[in-house]
Amino acid sequence: MASNLTPAFAYTVLYVKDVTRSVAFYAKAFGYSVRRLDESHRWGELESGQTTIAFTPLHQHETDDLTGSVQTPKSGSERQPVEVCFAYQDVDAAYKRAVENGAEAVSEPEDKEWGQKVGYVRDIDGIVVRLGSYVQAPKKG
Repeated sequence: MASNLTPAFAYTVLYVKDVTRSVAFYAKAFGYSVRRLDESHRWGELESGQTTIAFTPLHQHETDDLTGSVQTPKSGSERQPVEVCFAYQDVDAAYKRAVENGAEAVSEPEDKEWGQKVGYVRDIDGIVVRLGSYVQAPKKG
């Protein structure tokens, strides 16, 4: 029997400059469907399986007053202390679509020693997005 204290990972919240713009960008660049964009444009969600990808403004009462202000990188050589990762069957096609739809190219997809193909882009707020294949068992040989 599951405990009442067993968690379910419910949300990843991205703090962004413009919720409407970011929701539209993620839908187009990464292939997600919009689940919800509230009338205030202070909250948006994408359909992403069991865990919701949500968007909210950088500065608001909940973040600034209650939990502290969101810190953003000061230059392109710095990055946020979070990385969003999406898995695709065809990483090359996903990378191409992302860049063609406004993502900043960081590193083209390449095969990694741990059995995954991985490429990196930045979203319109500078958040690093990893586009990767599902991890495959390393080839013996």
